Amino acid sequence: MAYTLTNLQDDIRNYTEVDSGVLSNAIVNTMIKNVENEIYRTVDSDDNRFYATSNLQAGNRYVTIPSDLRFIRYIQLKDSNNKQIFLEKRDTSFMAEYYNTPATQSGLPKYYANWDANFWVVAPTPNSTYLITLAYNKQPASITASPGSTQGTYVSNKYQDLLLYGCLVEAYGYLKGPADMLQYYMQAYQKALQSYAIEQQGRRRRDEWQDGAIRTPLKSESPSKY
Repeated sequence: MAYTLTNLQDDIRNYTEVDSGVLSNAIVNTMIKNVENEIYRTVDSDDNRFYATSNLQAGNRYVTIPSDLRFIRYIQLKDSNNKQIFLEKRDTSFMAEYYNTPATQSGLPKYYANWDANFWVVAPTPNSTYLITLAYNKQPASITASPGSTQGTYVSNKYQDLLLYGCLVEAYGYLKGPADMLQYYMQAYQKALQSYAIEQQGRRRRDEWQDGAIRTPLKSESPSKY
């Protein structure tokens, strides 16, 4: 059964045999968000992978960071010959040292770096208009906020045991519950988290080309040789 926020809140209270007088909605929602954040920090989820396109304009070396970005995976540029080029990540000190006169150092961009909370900066400064693709992980939706509270989220709809066991670990820790129950749910949570990670990694290997991973061809001899 896919979880909505109300279903999950009810199950947490039912499993711990504690009512809303102790585990209020506010307390339970904090537990849920803690578990969601731990899951998203631990495992790179397929559902959070996103792609967006934009144009670098001649003379403008700044790229707007998407508002829903959690972390960037790569920036890919298409040059005038439609060749795909991956920009290399650098820090701002590199940019300042090697491209200290951006107005005169123009060309095909090769590098990018964090500028501030809203922009990346590229170097050299674009000498023409270039199409770029941003591959990033977006900030995941929480079941504690709309529309996740009624429609569920990727994790709550597909990996209910993972979310529930993690919340029960939080709940038993908060309630100072029996150590054996805390250990039981911790083991169940770790097992579910490992299975979730393995599944996501398996999908990742089938889709490595989208992240620019180099695939090495393997030589396979013809059966007729044996």
